[in-house]
Amino acid sequence: MFTKILIANRGEIACRVILTARKMGIKTVAVYSEADRDARHVELADEAVLIGPAPSRESYLVADKIIAACKQTGAQAVHPGYGFLSENAGFAKQVEEEGIVFIGPKHYSIAAMGDKIESKKLAGAAGVNCIPGVNDAIDSAEQAVEIAKSIGYPVMIKASAGGGGKGLRVAFNDKEALEGFTSCKNEARNSFGDDRVFIEKFVEEPRHIEIQLIGDSHGNVVYLNERECSIQRRHQKVIEEAPSPFISDATRKAMGEQAVALAKAVKYQSAGTVEFVVGKDQSFYFLEMNTRLQVEHPVTECITGLDLVELMIRVAAGEKLPLTQAEVKRNGWAMECRINAEDPFRNFLPSTGRLVRFLPPPETMFASDVSKWEGIRVDTGVQDGGEIPMYYDSMIAKLIVHGKDRSEAIAKMRGALNGFVIRGVSSNIPFQAALLAHPKFVAGDFNTGFIAENYGKGFRAEDVPHKDIEFLVALAAFVNRRYLSRSKAITGQLEGHELRIGDDFVVVALGQVGNGISYPVHFAEFNDKSRTGRIEVGAKSYEIHSESKFGQVRTSGTCNGVPFCAQVERGIPKKPLAIRVIHNGTMLDVMVLLPRAAELHALMPYKAPPDMSRYVLSPMPGLLVDVAVQPGQKVQAGERVAVIEAMKMENVLFAAADGVVGKVLAAKGESLAVDQPIVEFA
Repeated sequence: MFTKILIANRGEIACRVILTARKMGIKTVAVYSEADRDARHVELADEAVLIGPAPSRESYLVADKIIAACKQTGAQAVHPGYGFLSENAGFAKQVEEEGIVFIGPKHYSIAAMGDKIESKKLAGAAGVNCIPGVNDAIDSAEQAVEIAKSIGYPVMIKASAGGGGKGLRVAFNDKEALEGFTSCKNEARNSFGDDRVFIEKFVEEPRHIEIQLIGDSHGNVVYLNERECSIQRRHQKVIEEAPSPFISDATRKAMGEQAVALAKAVKYQSAGTVEFVVGKDQSFYFLEMNTRLQVEHPVTECITGLDLVELMIRVAAGEKLPLTQAEVKRNGWAMECRINAEDPFRNFLPSTGRLVRFLPPPETMFASDVSKWEGIRVDTGVQDGGEIPMYYDSMIAKLIVHGKDRSEAIAKMRGALNGFVIRGVSSNIPFQAALLAHPKFVAGDFNTGFIAENYGKGFRAEDVPHKDIEFLVALAAFVNRRYLSRSKAITGQLEGHELRIGDDFVVVALGQVGNGISYPVHFAEFNDKSRTGRIEVGAKSYEIHSESKFGQVRTSGTCNGVPFCAQVERGIPKKPLAIRVIHNGTMLDVMVLLPRAAELHALMPYKAPPDMSRYVLSPMPGLLVDVAVQPGQKVQAGERVAVIEAMKMENVLFAAADGVVGKVLAAKGESLAVDQPIVEFA
C-alpha cells in the first residue's frame, strides 16, 4: 500500500480523497493555485504545493506541474478526482512513465472510452445497445445541419471530449444546429483542448440512468447498482438518487451486465460509470463511459456500504476486489443535492464572492465512513469565511441523505435543506426545495426534460408555494417577541417608562412573497423562560417552542408538537428593520409592527427603482470576453451584444429590444461586478 498520495484536484473532491487516505493511514499532498491558497483542501492535507496562477489552464491542467509536485514531495501515486486531468489519457500515461501510480484506469482504457466517437464503436462491438447517430467528427456547421436533417430532429450535438454539460447542445431545427455546432466547438476547445464534435439522435422523454462499476487488475469487474440522474438543468445534474424509482430488476441486471461487458472489453481497472439513456419503455442505449469517480458517487456508497475512494486506492495498489457481484448490497434509498453558487431567481447565473456564513446541517453520516446509515452527509471543499472564485466550478457542497425508502429520503433532504445556511453568495437551495416538493418528483414521474418543462420560463419565488404561510408569520412574530422580552429585561430603565409589550401585532409582508399583505397576530400565551408561545394568526393557532439562541440563523423546535427547522434572521440588507424567515424554499421578509405603526407604515410613499432599461447590465460577476457592438451601431432585439465568462461557462447577453448603441461602458478583458453597465443605448 502507498504511504503518500497526491490529489491532483481541488474543492470537495480533494477533501473527500484526503479523508479516505487519512483513514487508511496514507499521507496526502494537496496542490493549489493562487486563488486556492486558503482553501479547505490545502488545510486538510499533510503537505501542499503551489502550482500556478488562478486559471486552471495555468495550474490544475498542467500535467508537468502535477508530476513535479509528486517528485518534490515523494508521492507514490496520484488521485485525479473528477474534472481537470481525471480523464486525460496522456496525463495518465505520463504519470505511469514517471514511475508514479495513477489511481484510476489505465491510460489505454481512458483513451478508448474518453473519445465519445470511438467509445460508441467499441460499445457496439462489446454487445452494448447504442443510439442512432453519426459517430465521426464533423468538419463544418453546414455539414452538421445536413447530418442533423438526415437523422431527423431533435438531435444532440456533442463534443467528443465533453462532459459535465460542456460542449453539448440539443437542436430542434437548422438554426439551432448551426449555432449549437459553433458553440460546442468553441466550448470544447476552451474546456478540453479538443474541438471534435459529433451528432446523434436525441431520445425524447429520456431518463439518464448510470451504472457504477469497479474493476481490478486481476480481471474482476462488478457493477454497484444504478443511479437515477434525470433531474438535470442544461445537461448538468441537480439531484441524483439510488436506486432509480423507474427501472425494473430485469432492466437493472441487463444494464449492469452490459456495463461490465464493456469494462472488460477495455480491460478496465478502478471505479467507472457507464451512462445510459433509457426510454419510457425501459429500452436503454449507451451514452458514454466516465473513466473516473463521479460527483454523485456518495449515493452509491450509501446503499452499498462501500467506500469507492478506498476501493480505487486498493485496486491501484494491485489488490483484488473484496466482493463478488452476488455480495453487492442495495439497502435503503439515497439522494444527493448539488448545492451550487448560483442565483436561481436570476436565471441561475453564477454567484461568486465570500461565504460570509457557511453552516451546513448537522452530519450523522460522513465521507470515508460507510458504517453510519440513514442520516445526513455533507461533502464540501469550502468553509465559513472562504471564497467562491470565478475561475472554477460553481459547486459549494453536496448534500447527501440516506433513508429506509424514497419518501423518507425526500423528507430528510427537505429538512436538511431548511437547515443549510449560506450567506454572502446566492445558492440554488430554494430551487432544490421546490423540486423536492413537486408532485411529479415525489411520484417518481419525471425525465431529463422535467426542469425545462416545469421551469422553462425561469424560476420565480412564486414557484415555491408554501403550504402554510401563516406558520412563517407566526415564527417571525415569535422570534420578534423573544427579542422584545430580552429588551424588557434590561436593567436601568426609567421608572414609569419601562418597555411594555402588548399581545397584538401586525406582520406586514415585504419583497416578492405576499408583498404588502398584513397579518393580524395575537399572542394568546407567551413564556420566555420556557421559550414557548401560542400565536394566533387570523383563524389559525400555532404553539411554538424553540430553544434556539439569539443570533443563530438556524432555528429549530416544534410547532403544534411537530418538529421544524427554519432560518430566521433580523436586519437583512436594505431592510434593517425586517425579519427574514426561510423554510421549504420560501423566503418571507416581514416587519412585525404594533397596530398603530402598521397604520402609519401603510401611508409611506413608494420609491420606484431607477429605470435601467437603456442599459445592458452584467447579470453576474465575471470576465468580459467579448463586446460585439460599437457606438452608433443599430441593434435588433435578440442580437448578440456581449459574452461573459464565469465558472468555466460562457454566457451570451442579447439585446432586449431594437435600438442604437450610445456608449460601450466596459472593455474586453475587464472583470465585471454584478449589475455593472456594459452597453448604454441612445
